[in-house]
Parts: sequence; C-alpha cells; structure tokens
Amino acid sequence: MALPSTLHTFDVALSHVDRGLDLQLAIKAARHPSETAERLWLRLLAFCWQWEETIAFGAGLSSEPEEPDLLALGPDGSTRTLLVRVGRPEVSRVEKDLARGGGARVAVLFEGERRLEAFLAEARAGRPERLAKAELAAVPSTLLSILAKRDERRQKVGLTIVADHLYLDLGKESVDAPLVRATV
Repeated sequence: MALPSTLHTFDVALSHVDRGLDLQLAIKAARHPSETAERLWLRLLAFCWQWEETIAFGAGLSSEPEEPDLLALGPDGSTRTLLVRVGRPEVSRVEKDLARGGGARVAVLFEGERRLEAFLAEARAGRPERLAKAELAAVPSTLLSILAKRDERRQKVGLTIVADHLYLDLGKESVDAPLVRATV
C-alpha cells in the first residue's frame, strides 16, 4: 500500500517589493512521500516568486509527472497563463512547455546554481533559441539545506523579495540568499 502525501501549511507574509506585492497567504502544499524537504521548500519559494491570483500547485509527482509543478489559469479558468517547473527539469520538458504553452509564461526555479549551470550548458549545446523566453533562476543549495531542517507541518514564514534577493524570517531565525538568474 502506498503512503499518503503529507499536508504542509505555510502562513506566508509575502512582500515582493519589485512587483509591489504585500500579501498574507495561507499556502497548503501536499508533500509526496518521495519528495525531499528541499523540494517542498523550492516549490513554496517558486509559488511566492511567481505569485499571481490564480497560481496553484500542479497535480504532483505521483499522478501527473509531466505536468508543471505550479500553474496559473486565465480568467476563463482553462487557459494557462503561467507554467513553473522546479528542481531539475530536463531541457526537452521546458522546450515542450514553451512550444505547447499557448502563450503562457514559463519559469524554472532550480535547486542550486550547479543544476542551473548544467541546464544552461545542455541548452546551449542544442537549440538555445527555443529557451529564450523561459525565465530561469536558482536558489542556492545552502539556503535549501537550511530551510529543509524546518520540517514542521505548519509554519509561519516572512518572505521579502527585493532585487533578486530572498530574505526569510522563520521566527527565531532569519536567512537570506540571492536568487541567481540566467538566460540561455
């Protein structure tokens, strides 16, 4: 019998200064038994980084592995306006998102600078023009390691994003790190 997903609730005070956002969000994220704490935090950071009114987590690891990790729909409820992948997506998967996304923005948040660099090297060896419209960024693995130590099922998080820098208030602990961006 398969283990069920664990529901994590994040009460996030999000201030995305560059976009003029100041929000209180209650974010519920189901963590698949095979998902690491680092990946859960990466999905949360991507949710806040790309936040828009209709953003939601995708179907998940177990049911639809080809679906994006996050997506947002337009006013009609069916047109995708945003597709987000996290972690270690393959170049071909991001190319397909851009080709079949119907005009949706495509963003990728990598788990560390090394993974971003490897993705860029692979993309540049192929047809880099296919990925020109993708928004690519990485969260340093050192930050993800710190966040992964906080594995409670309900957490309060203050997140401020200013000029591609993340500042997190985790109660008794504050951490920050750059959001490393790149283009193909």
